[in-house]
Amino acid sequence: MKELRPLVVIVGPTASGKTDVAIELAKMVRGEVISADSMLVYRGMDVGTAKPTPEEMQGIPHHLIDIVNPDEEFSVAMYQSAAEKLITEITGRGNLPLLVGGTGLYVRSVIDHYDFTPAPRDEGLREKLKQQAATMGAEAMHRKLAAVDPASAARLHPNDTRRVIRALEVYYQTGKSITEYQYSQQNITPKYRLKMFGLTMDRQLLYRRIEQRVDLMLQRGLVEEVRQLMQRYDAWGTALQGLGYKEIIAYIKGECTLEEAVEILKRNTRRFAKRQLTWFKADKRIHWLYMEDYSNKNAVANEIAKQIAGELITL
Repeated sequence: MKELRPLVVIVGPTASGKTDVAIELAKMVRGEVISADSMLVYRGMDVGTAKPTPEEMQGIPHHLIDIVNPDEEFSVAMYQSAAEKLITEITGRGNLPLLVGGTGLYVRSVIDHYDFTPAPRDEGLREKLKQQAATMGAEAMHRKLAAVDPASAARLHPNDTRRVIRALEVYYQTGKSITEYQYSQQNITPKYRLKMFGLTMDRQLLYRRIEQRVDLMLQRGLVEEVRQLMQRYDAWGTALQGLGYKEIIAYIKGECTLEEAVEILKRNTRRFAKRQLTWFKADKRIHWLYMEDYSNKNAVANEIAKQIAGELITL
């Protein structure tokens, strides 16, 4: 195990404080942060993703943020390749890589053996699924996926019809979930000297933090950010259908009031956090830290530093 590169992973639901804790930890252990958030890769999508500002980063290197435009494709396979390269570079500098974020599949693609060779395609089946989606609606298709592939359904938003259809297509062709298809079960050799931590808290406290975060996004100019993005990019592209954007797009298009859009956004974010917890709780390698047990973010970072001392770092 000693010859394997060290890697610390910090996961948890949205608004649980991952970024703040990671920055404090990085100061203690000469760490560099690799974002594992599928929305932070997009340039210009700052307010609605709660992207850390340069001031908030406090001089700590952050990677895989602002690397593609919202109208460009960015796949999990591309993320995996970039993150693995960064881990090699960071450890080569004598620093500790910290993989931090709430996108479960991004994290798993790095820490486990995933092969992103494309699953077989069936254009006829895909067309049939598209027709079903047009007739039944996005929510019904998402329920269809949840019945056969609950893990994929947990990580995909019900409105992400393109990926829901792709996951169903793979299942109907192979009898496996898209995750099972990509995951090399037979290859159990660890990739890294791994320590995983999950940040969580009482559910009602988390929901209050989510609502406060949404209110802060509005104060920071979320509506104006979305207007500017709509002027530059297709509002129905994958990036702008992300959480925090599609709800405000509906308001700008006159489909609801701002108050209704905000309530829907808060509700959807609570549901998203619940799906994140479902995904991460299934991974028994994660050591969970309850934020209310600690006085502040520094105390949480100190706890992580103590737990990795001797194995991954020397304090």
